[in-house]
Amino acid sequence: MDHLAFTLGGLTALGGSIGFFKTQSKPSLIGGVAIGSAYAVSGYYFRQAEVETGLAVALVTSTLLTFVGGRRSFATEFKKPVPLVLLTLGTIGLGYYTFKYKQFYL
Repeated sequence: MDHLAFTLGGLTALGGSIGFFKTQSKPSLIGGVAIGSAYAVSGYYFRQAEVETGLAVALVTSTLLTFVGGRRSFATEFKKPVPLVLLTLGTIGLGYYTFKYKQFYL
C-alpha cells in the first residue's frame, strides 16, 4: 500500500512544481506539494505498520484530489488535460484505498 501512496505523492508534487515553473502558478505549487506530502505521510504510516492511520490519510487525500480534479474538469468541460490527470490520480487512489479499507475492515 505504501508504494502507491509514495507514487501518487511524487506525481502530484512533481505536477504542482511543473505547473509553478511553467506558469508561475503558486496555487499549483502549494496544492501539489500539500497533496503530495499528505500521500507521503500516509505512505510513512503504512511503512510503520499503522495501517488504520495510513488508510485514513490516504482516503481523505484521495477524496480531496478527486473532488478538486472533478471540479476543475467540470469547469473546463472535461477538455483540459491537467484537471483530467488530477481526477484520474484521485480516482485511482480512492478506488484502491477504498478496496483496501473494505478488505481489512468489512
